[in-house]
This record gives sequence, C-alpha cells and structure tokens, in this order.
Amino acid sequence: MKIQDVKEFLLESRRRSSDMQSLPSQPEKILIRSTNWIGDAVMTTPAIRSIRRHFPRACITLLAQPWVADVFQACPHIDRIILYEKQGKHQGFKGLLRLAASLRTEGYDLALLLQNAFEAALISLLARIPVRAGYASDARGLLLTHGIPQPQKPYSKHHVHYYQELLQGLGIQTAENRLELFIDSAELRRVDPLLAETFSRQQKPLIGLNPGAAYGPAKRWPKEKYAALAEQLLASTGGNLLVFGTAADQEAGTLIAAAAPDRVLDLTGKTHLSFALACISRCQVFVTNDSGLMHVAAALNIPLVALFGSTDAVATGPFSERATVIRKPLSCSPCLKSHCPQGHFQCMEQIAVEEVAHAVLCHLMR
Repeated sequence: MKIQDVKEFLLESRRRSSDMQSLPSQPEKILIRSTNWIGDAVMTTPAIRSIRRHFPRACITLLAQPWVADVFQACPHIDRIILYEKQGKHQGFKGLLRLAASLRTEGYDLALLLQNAFEAALISLLARIPVRAGYASDARGLLLTHGIPQPQKPYSKHHVHYYQELLQGLGIQTAENRLELFIDSAELRRVDPLLAETFSRQQKPLIGLNPGAAYGPAKRWPKEKYAALAEQLLASTGGNLLVFGTAADQEAGTLIAAAAPDRVLDLTGKTHLSFALACISRCQVFVTNDSGLMHVAAALNIPLVALFGSTDAVATGPFSERATVIRKPLSCSPCLKSHCPQGHFQCMEQIAVEEVAHAVLCHLMR
C-alpha cells in the first residue's frame, strides 16, 4: 500500500465518521484485536460475549498473539482466530504490512480494538477497515473512526468493567460481567488419563500451585514458601498437587515436587496453555500469584487463593466470588513495579505459609 493511498483512505474514513453517530447495525465481518496477555484476555471474555450477542449474525474473527489464542480456541462466540506472529512472518514493519495486506483481502466492515496500542489502530487502518473503534489512547485517536475517551480513573474498578465500558461507549449493549472459559474436550481426554496414571491412589483433593508470574519478581511469593506450603497441604489434606508455570518456574517446580514426588506432578515448562486450562479445571483449589492463570481459575469458577503484593487487587484481582485474596497492606503497596523499589519485598515476605494453608483448607471445607 502506498503512503498516498493511506492518506486518502484516512481522510475519507474521517469524513465518513464525522457523519456517523453509531456503529453499523449489521456488519457482516468483524475483526476483534485481542489483548496481549493471558490475564487481560480472560478479563475481556465478558466483552467478547457482549459483542457476539449484539451482532449475532456477524462473522467474528479474533486477531491474537499465539500465546493468547488458546484462551479463545474453544470459544463459541468466535468464528475464526488469526495469529499475529510478531516473532515470525509478521516481524518488524514489513511483517506488519504483510499482516495488514492479508487482512485487507478479508473485507472486514468493523474493527473493535480491545488492545489499546497505537499499532492495533495502525493495522486496522492499513487493512482498510472502514469502521475502527476503540479507546482513543496512545495518540491513536486520529486513526480511529470511533474513538472513546479512556476512563479518568481506569484503576478504580476492575478491568472487566473497563472493557465493557468501551463497548457501552460505542452503543453496544453489554452482557453480564461474568468471566467464562471453554475447555477443548480433546485436552480433557488427555488430562484425565494422565492424572489417573500419575496419582494411582487418586487421593482427593487435587490442589494447583502456580508459583510464577510474568512482569517481574515483585509479583511472586517466594518459591521456598510455596515448597513449605506444599508440605503442609500434603500432610493436612492427603491429596495431590499440580504445579503450573513456564520454563522460568522450573526451579520452583523442582523444589515443590521434592516434598513428595509421588504426589506432586510438576508441569512447569512442560505444557501448552490449552492443556494447562484443562488441568486447572480439574483442581479443587488453586493457589496462585497475580498472573494469567489466576484469571483462568477465576473464569473456570475454581476456588482460589490469590497472593498479592506489588499489584492492585481492585483492578486486576480475581473476578470471582470463590476467591480469597491475601495481601499485606503497606504504605508502599501496591507500587505496580516489577521489582521491589524499597528492596525489602515485605509485601510478599509477610504472607505466612500458615495463613495460605488455612485459606486453602477453608475452601476445601465449604
């Protein structure tokens, strides 16, 4: 696409939007740009459901990063998923142009940008999607035909409301604020035999531990405390443990599994997301840092214990009535930093193993 063509299309779409009071009532093809993190993607599931209910006859495509796509793989509200492979064929500006050219051939009528980045608006513009809607953030307002002002205090309420309010600003009637995830039945057929084979005595309950978290160490309860928690839970419940995480969490997984190798299945760095979702769905309780998998457990309605330090439990906590949030209110918390700026990490260090174990047992007795 030539620069002059982009300028002309942009001017034309701005002229068209000046006369447009609302979104097209019956678009045939909609492109949704997903958020880039697993937790954020889960928190958009009520908005995805709202879009489908508002446009029941539209063909809805989701553009998502590969590691997020599994969140929506079995979602009945999405007709198709296109992978945005930024580390592959869509790498760099040439890759972005290649993606936009491919999207342009699809003939989308409407782009709904749940991701706030400038890049998301640029791609939809280069793809010549005539109606482009999203929050007017990151200096991208001129690229949108329907730019909605961001809330003045976006962290004063949960992010679920943040995405739903975007749709409300666009005139889309929103569905209930309820997270949801759909598990691929093929993954469940793989998980159940694995659990039966691994835990031959099939003790109950099955408890999930998630010692990792992206963004930085300030979100992670110490791995030594997770290991001590594992020992307590194995002794007090007679059950089994699943340990979740990426390859970066394997040291923690090994430490936790040492408590009782025959009763702990360490999955760190050994599963893809859709398999992890299926495993979490089989847990009776899930213990986790503030992470994507925390939101997964909330969406699956699994009782969970969430440990918070540097991040804000109001805005990004588990959106669930079956969640217990444990945090230690300090003057410096939440700092929203990846590393403790004070150097003492007391927001996590002060969370006692006994307190977490008690919360788990309370969930099991309900």
